[in-house]
Amino acid sequence: MTITGTLISRLEHLARLELSEEERKSLQEDLNNILVMVEKLQALDTNDVEPLVYLNEDVNVWREDQVQHQVKREDALHNAPQQDGTFFMVPKVIDL
Repeated sequence: MTITGTLISRLEHLARLELSEEERKSLQEDLNNILVMVEKLQALDTNDVEPLVYLNEDVNVWREDQVQHQVKREDALHNAPQQDGTFFMVPKVIDL
C-alpha cells in the first residue's frame, strides 16, 4: 500500500485541514515511511514471543487507608452559604 495524493486530499477533507502543496508532499512522504516501517515489522517472526502485559515485574504496593485530619462537622459547615446544621444545602439541579 502506498499513500497517494488522492488519499491525502481525502484525509485533509475529513480532518477539515487546509494544507499547502508543500505540506501535502511532506505528509505523504511521512505516511509512506511509516508504512515501510510497519511492513518491516510484519516481516519479523514473533511466534515464540510472549505478549507483553506489563513493562516490568514490579507490583503496586498499596498503603493501608488511615483516617487523618478529620474536620468537625461544625467547622465544615461554618462557612457554608446554606446548611441545616447537619448537611450542606444546595440548589436543586434536576427537575422531575
